[in-house]
Amino acid sequence: MIRNLLVANRGEIARRVFATCRALGVATVAVHSDADADAPFVAEADQSVRLPGNTPAETYLRIDLLLDAARRAGADAVHPGYGFLAENAEFAAAVTDAGLTWVGPTAKAIAAMGDKMAAKALLADAGVPMLPTWTDPDQVADFPVLVKAAAGGGGRGMRVVRDAAGLAAAVAGARREAAAAFGDGTVFIERYVERGRHVEVQIFGDTHGTVLALGERDCSIQRRHQKIVEEAPAVLDPGLRRRLHAAAVAAGRAVEYVGAGTVEFLLAPDGQFFFLEMNTRLQVEHPVTDLTTGLDLVRLQLLVAEGEPLPLPATPPADGHAIEVRLCAEDPAQGFRPATGTLHRFAIPGVGAEFGPTRGLRLDSGVVDGSTVSVHYDSMLAKLVAWAPTRAEAARVLAGALARAELHGVTTNRDLLVRVLRSREFGAAEVDTGFLERHPEVFAPLLPAELLPVTALAAALASAAARRMTAPVLGGLPSGWRNVPAFPQVVRFAGADGGEIEVRYRLDRAGALAEWSTTPGSGERRGPRLTFPAEAGPPANSDPAAGGDVGPAVRLVTAAPDRVVLDVDGVRSTFRVHRVGSAVFVDGPDGAASLTESPRLPLPTAELAAGSLLAPLPGAVARVHVEVGQRVAAGDLLLTLEAMKLEHPVLAPADGVVAELPVPAGGQVETGAVLAVVDPEEDPQ
Repeated sequence: MIRNLLVANRGEIARRVFATCRALGVATVAVHSDADADAPFVAEADQSVRLPGNTPAETYLRIDLLLDAARRAGADAVHPGYGFLAENAEFAAAVTDAGLTWVGPTAKAIAAMGDKMAAKALLADAGVPMLPTWTDPDQVADFPVLVKAAAGGGGRGMRVVRDAAGLAAAVAGARREAAAAFGDGTVFIERYVERGRHVEVQIFGDTHGTVLALGERDCSIQRRHQKIVEEAPAVLDPGLRRRLHAAAVAAGRAVEYVGAGTVEFLLAPDGQFFFLEMNTRLQVEHPVTDLTTGLDLVRLQLLVAEGEPLPLPATPPADGHAIEVRLCAEDPAQGFRPATGTLHRFAIPGVGAEFGPTRGLRLDSGVVDGSTVSVHYDSMLAKLVAWAPTRAEAARVLAGALARAELHGVTTNRDLLVRVLRSREFGAAEVDTGFLERHPEVFAPLLPAELLPVTALAAALASAAARRMTAPVLGGLPSGWRNVPAFPQVVRFAGADGGEIEVRYRLDRAGALAEWSTTPGSGERRGPRLTFPAEAGPPANSDPAAGGDVGPAVRLVTAAPDRVVLDVDGVRSTFRVHRVGSAVFVDGPDGAASLTESPRLPLPTAELAAGSLLAPLPGAVARVHVEVGQRVAAGDLLLTLEAMKLEHPVLAPADGVVAELPVPAGGQVETGAVLAVVDPEEDPQ
């Protein structure tokens, strides 16, 4: 039996495996990079071993260091998690050669499925349907096609190409990204199916010859070819479900599969399905299968690794419906680029369990309050999963919990996920891999622009209440009290999108809100002053004919440093406020806002040269594609920034001449660093 398990991974998957180990009485060992030294998964392990360095290549991808860690900690088994070396046959063989138990399929099976072209040929012989596939770009004559990494998944290296002109660049980019993510830049090309659904079957095999299908999952909602919403069971015709399960089991039997695996299929609109790939590991989205089958898939992995038979005779029927979302650190204002920083608060209401079976909400998270999101790893913070008797109930519960979550310090994709779950099309199960491209409306923030002024007012009132609470003298005076009450308090904020908003408010001598107004700042969002009355009826300085807008009537009910209650047009609303330094996070009934209070007397700052292009996140300049003095057109590729295992192109914002390239290829940059300066061409007119 396994007594001491090392998890050769990090983040939420390490915590997930540790949770099952604790339930089974198995001791645990974490390995960690220097960047992860204070991460929650390290604290939860019984023992931990440092892997010197920060990047995956220095740490989690070093087989020698991982085996040495297992030896030093006295581990007798290794669980690879997912990602990193989870599908590396060399690692699996090295673990078993060292006399340790490998929690996963055999090295032979991993190798067979890891070579995706060989896997296609092998499974085609087993009767599994296949798409047309090429390894030589010159042989491709029919478009659109999809360029894919041969050595890994997760959307890394994937490119859709719709004509021959873009194929060479897509293949080159896919090779670079795949090499960075998996250490292998081999790619292949297959036919792209428009409006296809991504449906995968969870299989499980044991050493006694049993291979079972444990249900299927629909993972069609994807962005940049990475899954963001997954659900089980998929909405399928029963006959199609049986055929998918049979094909998946045939794939498993073809390689004498042992352990947890996933066979992924592309389901065409006409009902045909085609093999995509087989993942020889536990999937990120396995919790939805946990919840709809009542099984703990990690427990099954450990039992099978110990040589036990699967403790179920046949495929269990699905019980209810489960939906999972991947909550990622991403900046919507920057095209959902990965975001970094300190997570000051991570609180999701209603969670019934973490990392385990539950009827309701389950959270599998790699972070807690105070966690640092670094540039070295992917952007996923957590998975939130809802189980309910029906699909509609599960979607409603999940969307509600996400909308009420307090996620402070790092921008996320939360609003996108909520809008997807609440969309009519998702409710009707009208999903496919092109869902997000066809529904740009789901990218709108939850908080409507017209409600930002009231939210900013709540932030200003909470900040004033905090100052009064800590005032060394006269702390009992109402906030904002002054001898000449006609003069308002003025607070300026910067929004998450870079825009500014100025809040002016005046309290009467009893501390009640007498008048307030907001003015967009001097940036691109400049507009007319919005002046609102505290009570019903427009104030003297809110004349629409003069260019102002009459807004909602607002009455201050109560204001505390962490909670402001406002009566807005007769509807009482509570705003939860959390301040960290100058950052103010406001969660209200209609959405959340992240604001930064500007100093009343700002210090002068250096002015950037016109045409400066700034790094949107920390990373490394992978390649510089232009030279100083070169003429460029708007949209031309200037350089490529590599961060969080993805490539981020930096494009010319306008026609002009490259004036500066301060960072060479290979150079490391922090957020806000100048990457290039393009002098714009003057309009001859």
